[in-house]
Amino acid sequence: MPLTSSGADYKALHPIKLQTIREAIRPERYRRSAAIAVAWYGFDALLYLSAIAGALLVEAWWLKLLFGLLAGSAVAFMFVWAHDAAHGALFQSKRTAEIMGTIFMLPSLNMYRLWAFGHNRVHHGFTSLTTVDWVWRPWTPQEYRSKPVWQKMIYRLERSPYTCALHYLLRIWWPGMVRFKADAKSKDRQVFFYSKIVTLVFFLSFSALAYWAAGMMGVIAAVILPFLLFNYYIALFVFLHHTHPKVPFFAEKEEWSQSIGQLYCSTIVRCSKISEYLIHNILLHTPHHVDPRIPFYHLKGAYEDLRAEYGQYIHETRFSFFEVRRIFKECKLYDYEGKCWMSFRSGRSWIEEKAADIAASAASSVYPGKTAH
Repeated sequence: MPLTSSGADYKALHPIKLQTIREAIRPERYRRSAAIAVAWYGFDALLYLSAIAGALLVEAWWLKLLFGLLAGSAVAFMFVWAHDAAHGALFQSKRTAEIMGTIFMLPSLNMYRLWAFGHNRVHHGFTSLTTVDWVWRPWTPQEYRSKPVWQKMIYRLERSPYTCALHYLLRIWWPGMVRFKADAKSKDRQVFFYSKIVTLVFFLSFSALAYWAAGMMGVIAAVILPFLLFNYYIALFVFLHHTHPKVPFFAEKEEWSQSIGQLYCSTIVRCSKISEYLIHNILLHTPHHVDPRIPFYHLKGAYEDLRAEYGQYIHETRFSFFEVRRIFKECKLYDYEGKCWMSFRSGRSWIEEKAADIAASAASSVYPGKTAH
């Protein structure tokens, strides 16, 4: 199913305040339920621990890997839960949210405080404004052409539905958490350091346990494979959240606004009911960006509220392998002036046409009144 929207011009949203859009969402969509949050916490934890037990205890190597894949899926589900906790959507108590969220982010080797710092302030604060929000920022054709071969190769791998996990690893996890150094005057500097230490201790301890229980294959099945699969999940999800041939990116702040970034540049990707439950509705992304305080179990209702008032600005599609592959194929390079997506092939043609236009313009200025051949 292709993406559906009325094709309304995003510019009409520019003068509208984000708070005005939020007023379309009913108050009950913000109602927290600690019981629901804890129940899903228990389910995700049980799924993860069961998969880890299988990865460490079964004898057959291929069964270990199957359990490792299941564990990787559970890690992604846990991360989404922790993501909501970091937004303050699940509990009144920030301390409760941080303790439970930190535990749930450990298997993904993500640092709760560091992740929340970049995600909440940068990504949610400036969604699709690429001078600030670097998540899945597309290159222009000229930018791609100017890069060395190895950088082009990495970019191509990132923009593939099969190897997109590289984007999260190389653009977010490594520079935004592992290598990130807070300003010396930052009040969060010490907290960020402790967050890194806790994650490192978990990784070393869990790896040692996995090796003791099942040797190197245990480390691969229980630690490495779940981590890699998680990176694939999260990279794919975030790509689909804000990338589609009809969804723009911005290089100039004057063109952008909070309402455009949160409502128009965030998508709805529908899946099967069971899939939406397991991934905690993370692909119903528009209401989450309009107001991240909405708990994941109310996102469907919030989406209906927004669709009733602003449906012409909401982009919706249906998840399928062919649709995902089509989006990746068409959204390789971007013309920020013309607000146009291109494939690598059409990007080359675009550069050639631009060069021809420039040459023709230069010739006409040298020989006014004559046509350049």
